[in-house]
Amino acid sequence: MATLLSYQFFIMAVALVFSGAIAGFLAGLFGIGGGAVLVPVLATILSLAGVDASVVMHVSVATSLAVIVPTSLRSYFSHRKRGAVDEQLLRSWVMAIPAGVLIASWVASIINGEQMKAIFVAIAFLVAMRMLFNRDSWRLGTDIPANPIRFCIGMIIGFLSTLMGIGGGVMNNTFMTLFGRPIHQAVATSSGVGVLISIPAVFGMIWAGWGIAGLPPLSLGYVNVLAVAVIIPASIYCAPLGAAAAHKLNKRQLEIGFGIFLLLVCLRFLYSLL
Repeated sequence: MATLLSYQFFIMAVALVFSGAIAGFLAGLFGIGGGAVLVPVLATILSLAGVDASVVMHVSVATSLAVIVPTSLRSYFSHRKRGAVDEQLLRSWVMAIPAGVLIASWVASIINGEQMKAIFVAIAFLVAMRMLFNRDSWRLGTDIPANPIRFCIGMIIGFLSTLMGIGGGVMNNTFMTLFGRPIHQAVATSSGVGVLISIPAVFGMIWAGWGIAGLPPLSLGYVNVLAVAVIIPASIYCAPLGAAAAHKLNKRQLEIGFGIFLLLVCLRFLYSLL
């Protein structure tokens, strides 16, 4: 029994290195925070490693959120030094985004793996459509709306991002640019949004998965500590390789590439639900 557990532990550790490397490369290639690519990659790796199917999506989403914490913090402070972050918008979301995160954590505690996967597919499909058909000229207004609309949007970003295991960059970038903000400010502010999402989400997912059967070794609730420890350095190492490849393509090619990638993920997950 001890030999079998050691073998499973080794296989999972090796699989997680590949998971982090692939996610890091794709994140660098597509310019996305990593969660949108890490969740499907991690879900596939964990399934192949023999993790209970009922918790694979929960662990993938929660672990992705934990990986986002250090990268979001590092990115936020870097952008803040350059004065690129909309601090006023972030302050107005200090309560809204974590509220959405906590609601999503509660939802994650009562839904099963197939429902979690279906939610990911639905959100990923919408993101893919935005990537494939987005136009820089699209506008909903000349400035970001005031409360209560702004507060509600913050809650929605926190809620959907947590259930999908992402840092909210795609959603916040879309929101800010649709209301006339420059893309560089949107990207910089999204790093702060990632902080507001990932930190409370980690605690929420630990609570949601506490005591659940079938979790992989070294898990705190749905957050797998082993995966976090392995994925972060692997993704950091491989992200520049993806970024280097990205410089050979233009923005529109990258958007189309990422949109197609997400559609393929949707099809794969839908097939597994049939």
